[in-house]
Amino acid sequence: MNSDWVGSRAGAQPYEKHITSMTKFIVTGTAGFIGSTLAGKLLSAGHQVVGIDCITDYYSERIKRKNLESLIADENFTFIEKNITEIDWPSVLKGTSTVFHQAAQAGVRASWGQSFAVYTDLNILGTQTLLEAMKGSSVRMVYASSSSVYGDTPKLPMHEDDAPQPKSPYGVTKLAAEHLCCLYWKNFQVETVSLRYFTVFGPRQRPDMAFHRFIRAGIEGQSIHIFGDGKQTRDFTFIDDIVEANILASEKGRPGGVYNIGGGSRITLAEAVDKIGHVLGKPMDACFQDVQMGDMRHTFADTTRASEDLGFSPRVSLEEGLAREAEWIENSMALLV
Repeated sequence: MNSDWVGSRAGAQPYEKHITSMTKFIVTGTAGFIGSTLAGKLLSAGHQVVGIDCITDYYSERIKRKNLESLIADENFTFIEKNITEIDWPSVLKGTSTVFHQAAQAGVRASWGQSFAVYTDLNILGTQTLLEAMKGSSVRMVYASSSSVYGDTPKLPMHEDDAPQPKSPYGVTKLAAEHLCCLYWKNFQVETVSLRYFTVFGPRQRPDMAFHRFIRAGIEGQSIHIFGDGKQTRDFTFIDDIVEANILASEKGRPGGVYNIGGGSRITLAEAVDKIGHVLGKPMDACFQDVQMGDMRHTFADTTRASEDLGFSPRVSLEEGLAREAEWIENSMALLV
C-alpha cells in the first residue's frame, strides 16, 4: 500500500497534544457499544462530552437507550439525536479538542444488496460531512476504522502498509472513509488519525456479534451456531483496550496516520468456544453452518506502529475479557429479550 495513505513516518517529528483537566470532546455513535464506553471513560476523567447518535434500527433501540442512561445522568454530557449530515457543526465543534468518530452502520453480512445505500450514507457521506465541517479548525478526528479493510490477505500479521482488499461492502465503506480522512489531512490540514479495530468484545457488545451470541447461547443452554468450520481465527480485542487506544491517538497519533489496534489474542473460533465453556462452567454444544459472504478467514494485527507512536499495549487477556462480558450478559438478560 502506498505510504501516502497511511501517513509518512520517515523523519517525522513526534506528535503530542496535551489534554487539559477539563476538555470538550465529541463522540459520534455514542449510543453504541464502543461509543458509549468511550464517552463514559471521558466523563469519568472529568471532561465534557457531546454525544451524537441517530439511533438506527440495526439492533434493539432499547439496548442503545440503556447504554445512554448513565451518560445522560452526568451534567457534563450533552446528547444530540441526529444524523451526522443534519448537525449544525460550526456550533457543535466550537471549543472541541477531539472528535471520536465511532458512528457507522455496522455488520459485514448485512452490507450487501439494497442495504448498501445505508452504509454509503452513514459510513462515507457522514464522514465526509464531518471532515468538511472541520476544515480550518484545530479539532482532531480519531476515526474508527476496521480490520475488514484488509480482506483475506495471505500475509499475517496484517501491517498498515499492506494493500487493502476488502471482502465485504462494509469493508469498502470503512476504507473509503479512511481515504477521505487522509485526503482532508493532506489537502486541508484536518488532523485525522484512523484506528483499525480488530474484533472488539466486552460488556455492551452488539447482540449480533459472535461472543455475545455464543455466551448467551451457553447461558440459555442452547447450541452455538458457527459460520464455517471453526478453524478461522480472529485477533480479539477487549473494549477497554480500544478505549485506551482512542485516547492515546487523540494525544499522540501522527496526523494522517493509520494504526492497527489488536488485542494479541488470536485464536480459532472453536478454541474461543472452549474458553467460553470454561468461563461459564459448562460444556458448549457447537454446530457449524455455511461460511457467510464477506467473512474473513483470518485476522491478526501487527501493532508495532501503535506501540511505537502511541504507546499502545493491550492489557486485558481474552479469559478476563470473556468473564467480564459473560457477567454483563447475565446481568442484562431482561434487556436483551
